[in-house]
Amino acid sequence: MRMTAGGLLTLAAAVLITLVLVRATRTGVRDPGGAGIAAAQYVGSDTCATCHTAQHELWRASQHERAMAHATPDRVLGNFNNATVTAGGVDTRFFRRGDEFWVQTEGADGTPTDFRVRYTFGVDPMQQYLVEFADGRIQALSVAWDTRPATTGGQRWFHLYGDRAPRAGDELHWTGRQQNWNFMCADCHSTNVRKNYNAAANRFTTTWSAINVGCEACHGPGSAHTRWARASTWTRVVGWRDNGLTVALDERAGVSWTVDATTGRPVRTSTRTTDREVSTCAPCHSRRAQVAEGYRPGLPFNDFYSPVTIAPDLFHVDGQQQEEVYTHTSFLQSRMNHAGVTCSDCHDPHSARLRAPGNALCAQCHVPAQYDSATHHRHPPGTAGAACVACHMPERTYMQIDPRRDHGLRVPRPDLSVSLGVPNACSTCHTSESNQWAADRVKDWYGRNARGSQQFAEAFHADEGNAADALARLTQTAGDAGQPPVVRAAALERLSRRPGPAAVAAASAAMHDASADVRLAAVRVAEGLPPRERLALAGAALVDPARAVRLEAARLLASAGGAVANAEGINVLDRATDELVASLRLHADRPESRNTLAALFAAQGRFDEAVAEYQASLTLAPDVAGTYINLADLFGQRGREADADATLRQGLARLGPRAELHHALGLSLVRAGRRAEALLALGEAARLAPDVPRFSYALAVALHSTGQPARATQVLEQLLARYPADRDSLFALATFHRDAGRRAEARTAALRLAAAWPDDLDARALADSLR
Repeated sequence: MRMTAGGLLTLAAAVLITLVLVRATRTGVRDPGGAGIAAAQYVGSDTCATCHTAQHELWRASQHERAMAHATPDRVLGNFNNATVTAGGVDTRFFRRGDEFWVQTEGADGTPTDFRVRYTFGVDPMQQYLVEFADGRIQALSVAWDTRPATTGGQRWFHLYGDRAPRAGDELHWTGRQQNWNFMCADCHSTNVRKNYNAAANRFTTTWSAINVGCEACHGPGSAHTRWARASTWTRVVGWRDNGLTVALDERAGVSWTVDATTGRPVRTSTRTTDREVSTCAPCHSRRAQVAEGYRPGLPFNDFYSPVTIAPDLFHVDGQQQEEVYTHTSFLQSRMNHAGVTCSDCHDPHSARLRAPGNALCAQCHVPAQYDSATHHRHPPGTAGAACVACHMPERTYMQIDPRRDHGLRVPRPDLSVSLGVPNACSTCHTSESNQWAADRVKDWYGRNARGSQQFAEAFHADEGNAADALARLTQTAGDAGQPPVVRAAALERLSRRPGPAAVAAASAAMHDASADVRLAAVRVAEGLPPRERLALAGAALVDPARAVRLEAARLLASAGGAVANAEGINVLDRATDELVASLRLHADRPESRNTLAALFAAQGRFDEAVAEYQASLTLAPDVAGTYINLADLFGQRGREADADATLRQGLARLGPRAELHHALGLSLVRAGRRAEALLALGEAARLAPDVPRFSYALAVALHSTGQPARATQVLEQLLARYPADRDSLFALATFHRDAGRRAEARTAALRLAAAWPDDLDARALADSLR
């Protein structure tokens, strides 16, 4: 079995089942009144102003109100007076035609073209501009207006990618799919968006209830509340059980923070038992994938979104932000979230501004005498280093000029910078000093290293370094009830890349967790398992309360033969698969969705439909190498190696020398019996990408099978010098030596394998056979 880029496992054998009884993974999930919420209608923010004048005025001056607008003279902030900026060798000129705003820049074909700006996008620290095309696509220009004051470097045009400005044809070019507003931006910058993509016509008719982030984006559609407000007092009392709002954002009502006399720490006067407010902010302030349209405040977040966890390349191993991940996942790690803090404890929800300036914000809960003092922050009062956020919420700049604070609210740990290579707030300011210097200063102050609430960093570091104890550390973290759910979910996702008894045991226990994020990650552990074991682990998730969990289970169990039924006899696999197909159809404008749908059809034996989806994906995005590979793999499964060969060569002709395409071509040529050509292709893949172990491993196997064992062993040894714990290479090296009669060398390789993969039964059996 091997993983395809579309995300589904190609099964070596069908799952031999006809009927499996499943039951819900947990009960007692609160019914949020979904039917009533869905029935409410949007009435517009101006309607709210009738009664909520003060709140409406605060919102009118907020970034939410200016998240998006029609490009009119009172909204456009940039200099359109024939201003020109050059980036990446491309001139972009901004000009006006009466009250219309225009830009001349490189179009999708590389030709300078005039485009009318239809919308403004955002306001601080930059304003972007959107161009609408005849097919309904709305694209975001990559040259933006810096709205900061000129004294701080603003009031200028700049390119979001700086000197790395992508050219026409690149997916990051302003006309490319990664700058498409309909998919990438609309759901957060406007209210009640419906993308309305027509796959047959390849066009959008996207709609919204409000062009910006209006009152109802957070409070939900207001029709019932408006009727309640206009009703007589008697009618309100007799005819309404509440005020008609779809969600009650009242978690802070009557709540205050007091100081624990023993510890000096703030304590909430009553425990926060819901996450209504945080979940209302999460859709737009998180890194997540949308799995369904129609989210309204009060409905479950995981019915509409699948959020990221503390994933490699997005976060550092200690959970600090790395890529553009916004704030939700960071905040979920924090001790403050655990203590009951909500977004509006710090941010006014209507103006979106901080509730107090500087350290006074933190002093709402933290006693200044204890925390806003040199004995705590170790800096002269009033200096930059004495700011609470400087140490506990360090900034990282995105989009050239947009600094965003990490909401993990963590204790600075320069000692982890020394041992794990993560950043720390101390060295960010003291750039001329080393991490060790910063760690020594902290140890001098406290007599020990600092202690933070993020106690998972070592486990995630061990995982990314493939350390011998990585499996044990991850399973311990996944099962630690003292860790936030987002941490346990991240540990489980990492375990999904280490399938085995320990990972399965951890996932089985997590399948009943109260957190949908944890259950979602637990389901993913099933991905690397054989069919029967996969069904045993993930089958119950087909009826999980959270749609995101059900969809993931359906994806992994798509090839299960027969029916997977619940106690009432309902085929829950079919039902969940229908949900999955609808979710993928929602994003039929995206090649990744078409690829996943193709893999789903392939797993179900629907060959022609799978081919059609892959070909549609190539029409949308001919620059995605994985699509050529998946389509060729599908042809190969049907014995159509000539079609597989042609598909991969088409990809190479389009994309140039890509290692993954050469690798796939080599495998196809092996299947076709053209071994000499296969060796050339596999060798080219290994040469182009020496840091991808599986390419060199495949070359070694091919060399060995064509009677070149010495060269095969040499390739493996070179690979293991760079990646000493690579499982497949160690396994192959041990078996090559064994088959050649070199039992001592085979034993050494097998023992290395068993030590690196202590939970791998096959590795242990191989080592035992050679003792």
